[in-house]
Amino acid sequence: MQITSRYLEDIVFYCCQNDDSNNKLQNSPPSEGWRAAHGTLCRGGLSRHHSRLTCIILSPMPRKILLVDDDALMRRSLAFNLTQAGYHAVTAANAEDALAMVQRDAPDLILLDIGLPGMDGLDALKQFKSLHGLPVIFLTSRRRELDEVLGLELGADDYVTKPFDLDVLLAHIKAVLRRVTPAETGSDPQPVEAGPFKIDPLSHTVTVAGKTVDLSPREFGLLYTLASEPNRVFSVDELLGRVWGAEFIGQPQVVYVHIRWLREKIEDNPQSPRYLVTVRSVGYKLALEE
Repeated sequence: MQITSRYLEDIVFYCCQNDDSNNKLQNSPPSEGWRAAHGTLCRGGLSRHHSRLTCIILSPMPRKILLVDDDALMRRSLAFNLTQAGYHAVTAANAEDALAMVQRDAPDLILLDIGLPGMDGLDALKQFKSLHGLPVIFLTSRRRELDEVLGLELGADDYVTKPFDLDVLLAHIKAVLRRVTPAETGSDPQPVEAGPFKIDPLSHTVTVAGKTVDLSPREFGLLYTLASEPNRVFSVDELLGRVWGAEFIGQPQVVYVHIRWLREKIEDNPQSPRYLVTVRSVGYKLALEE
C-alpha cells in the first residue's frame, strides 16, 4: 500500500493506493486537533466509488470560544453568530460555571462580561489568567473608561463595548487569536538590547539597567517595537497596527493609556520621561544617546 499526501489550501489529503487484497489504511495521520472525512479521490474531485485510491481529508478544527454572559438572549444570539463565523462556541451564565468548564476543556479564547452575578468579570479574569493564561476579551455595557482601563491593566487582551457591531467583535477576536497563536513559518523574534533595556520576546522578560520589569503583553509589545529601532519616531497608527492589529487603527486612546502605564514602569520620573518621549503631532520614540 502506497501512502501519499496532497495539500490544497488548508485541507490535507492523505491518500493510499489499495492493493489487490483490499488492505485498509493502517498508518493514519495524527488526529488530535483535526477532523477527518473519509472517501476516495479520482479525477474531477472526491468520489466514494473509486476502488483503487482511498483518501482521508483533514481540516483544522474550529477555534473554541467560551462566552460568559448572564444575558440568555445575548448568549444564544452571539453563540449562533460565532458558529456561523466558523468558531466552536460554548457558553456559561456565570463565572463559576465558566471556571469549571475551563478546568475540563480549555477554550482558545474567552469572551467575558464584566457585570456578572456572583463573581464578577474582573475577579474571574484573575482566575483565568492565573490558572491557564487564556486570552480574554471583555464585553461591557459600562461606558466609563475606568472599567476598560482596569480590565486591560489586570491582563485582559482586549475589550469591546456593548452594544457592538458583530463585524467589529469578529475583527477583535481574529486579532487576539492571531497575536496569541505562534507563527507556523518564519524565524523567532530576536532579543533586543538598546541602552539600559534588554528585551527577550521568547521568555517575555524585560530588564532596565539590570532590574527586571513586569510588563503586560501590550506594554511589552510597545517597548519591543520602540526598542527595535531606537530614536525612530513611530506614529500612533503605526504602533496600533504593529502591537494591536490593523483593526485598532483610529483608536489612539488605547496607545495613550499604555504609554502612560509603560512610563510608570520604566522611567524614574514618568512625568518627565527620559526614554519614552512624545514627539508632538507625530508620535513616540525610545530616545537613546547615540
